[in-house]
Amino acid sequence: MNEVKIVIAGPRGNMGKEAVKLVDRTEHFSLTAVLDSKSSGQTVKDIDGLPSMDAPVYTDLDLCLSEVECDVLIDLTTPEYGKKHMEIAFSHGVRPVVGTTGFSNEDVQELSKTAEQKGIGAIIAPNFAIGAVLMMKFAAMAAKYFPDVEIMEQHHDRKLDAPSGTAVKTAKMISEVREAKVQGHEDEREDMDGARGADYEGMRIHSIRLPGLVAHQEVLFGGEGQTLKIRHDSMNRGSFMPGVQLAVETVLKIDQLVYGLENIME
Repeated sequence: MNEVKIVIAGPRGNMGKEAVKLVDRTEHFSLTAVLDSKSSGQTVKDIDGLPSMDAPVYTDLDLCLSEVECDVLIDLTTPEYGKKHMEIAFSHGVRPVVGTTGFSNEDVQELSKTAEQKGIGAIIAPNFAIGAVLMMKFAAMAAKYFPDVEIMEQHHDRKLDAPSGTAVKTAKMISEVREAKVQGHEDEREDMDGARGADYEGMRIHSIRLPGLVAHQEVLFGGEGQTLKIRHDSMNRGSFMPGVQLAVETVLKIDQLVYGLENIME
């Protein structure tokens, strides 16, 4: 495969550090720069915890993409910055791979339209873990036969959004094969607000935030005399890197925005 020139936004975050290491150890990947909120004028090797690499650090993405060669932008920041960074990447003909959750349907539609107009590939992945994507696919398969379902997602206590993007994506995939249904007793009540979790077309989604967790999700189905549990656990951020690599290699071959890693997995 030809060399892929990459810029990474968010290199000091837990995911960003792993992404820098991924590029460093992947023979056909080349890190041309990183985008950080500070450390401008330094190089990657000056940032604690990152490999000894000479790629420059920028604080302005527009300037960065004007001065360095880049095929793919890997963005691991926040929804607010992720959307802006995608728009800047499109303007420079750069293909974005974004691992930030929290995009609204309107955001995705708007970005999809821009990608289509420019004929540029882009990927937004609520979860880069291959196992998590399979979990979502298996849950959608099971929902055809078990329409009563609840989703429990658990993440570290520094996560900003709830429910997680993976939980929301799972619910949407299930809803494609399941008619909206109110679950539980018809006279059910919450004696404390939020006790039953978020409601998505009758499915309940429960979010847990605790130190020590990374990313975990269980989809629990109930039927007559039986239950079915589908669970995925990410023990560390390295678990997301095979999915990041797949997304980078795939985004070069497409000319539209793809939302969800499951749509590029055979």
